[in-house]
Amino acid sequence: MSKAEVPIEFVRALNELGLSNASSLYGNPLTGGVSSDIWCIETEKGFVCAKRALSKLRVAADWHAPVERNLFEARWLKVALQASPACAPELLGQHPELGVLVMQYLDPIHYRLWKQELHAGNADANTANAMGQVLSKIHSYAARNSQLASEFPTDNIFFEIRLAPYLLATAERHPKLAHALEELVLQTQNNAKTLVHGDVSPKNILLGPQGPMLLDAECATWSDPAFDLAFCLNHLLLKCLWTPSSSSDFLHCFEVLAKSYLQSVDWELPTDLEARAARLLPGLLLARVDGKSPVEYVTEEHQRDHIRRIASALLIKPASHLQEIAHAWAKDLKT
Repeated sequence: MSKAEVPIEFVRALNELGLSNASSLYGNPLTGGVSSDIWCIETEKGFVCAKRALSKLRVAADWHAPVERNLFEARWLKVALQASPACAPELLGQHPELGVLVMQYLDPIHYRLWKQELHAGNADANTANAMGQVLSKIHSYAARNSQLASEFPTDNIFFEIRLAPYLLATAERHPKLAHALEELVLQTQNNAKTLVHGDVSPKNILLGPQGPMLLDAECATWSDPAFDLAFCLNHLLLKCLWTPSSSSDFLHCFEVLAKSYLQSVDWELPTDLEARAARLLPGLLLARVDGKSPVEYVTEEHQRDHIRRIASALLIKPASHLQEIAHAWAKDLKT
């Protein structure tokens, strides 16, 4: 693949961070992100990955977000790597003025994207187990170091790029469910207990030699850990619509990940956290068809109806256990 000249903002950032001395640099833009420009850049010392937050996200809806979120992603990386070594790329630097984050480049030869693996039907329970453990380690470490909360004054950012576009935008489409969805926003805001990644999606998880690695922590905030758990589990349900032949494996991964995570919860009662995640999950499900960020592979109306039917019922009559949601989902898939 031929290389392109890197935008000047990235060159300046790498120079001022001491990561390059070149007046121009070359690399390749990386695809897949809706919230940042991301480049693989060749420097004098090798390849790095650099990203710059966009003020307007690349989605159909009119969706803006503060660019300073890049700084808090860098802070999240530092905390996560202290909590669980090798669970994220190494942070090389962050330029606050330019909003450029530079980190270790992970070669796709050695690091597979979990989303692609799941689409291919490779739903490995060991991966789900490891993901649950990594997530709980990060949450546990941060919860024990509550002074970190002051380093993430990002309530407004999290509201603007997660709670509002997912839950409140969906409430506008479903007036009869609006109260339940608005209550989920309050639940999340009122249970700020640890450092939350905010986008624990298979598209942001690489499977490397040492296990799962989390990317793209632009939504990082001090909030409810149930959000991260529900956000990740949501994707395992949705994959049943993308690769139906592996539905039973996805549902097994759902059970394994939830169990692995909840077994390690030591900062509050696991039953309390699970109940919040179980209430939140159907709201996130519905958001992926009727919020500002609909999932791209749910393309058939009967699939959307399936999501709306299950999510609506669970929003009206919430479950207390995550496995209740998985059972309801599986049962409706068979009808």
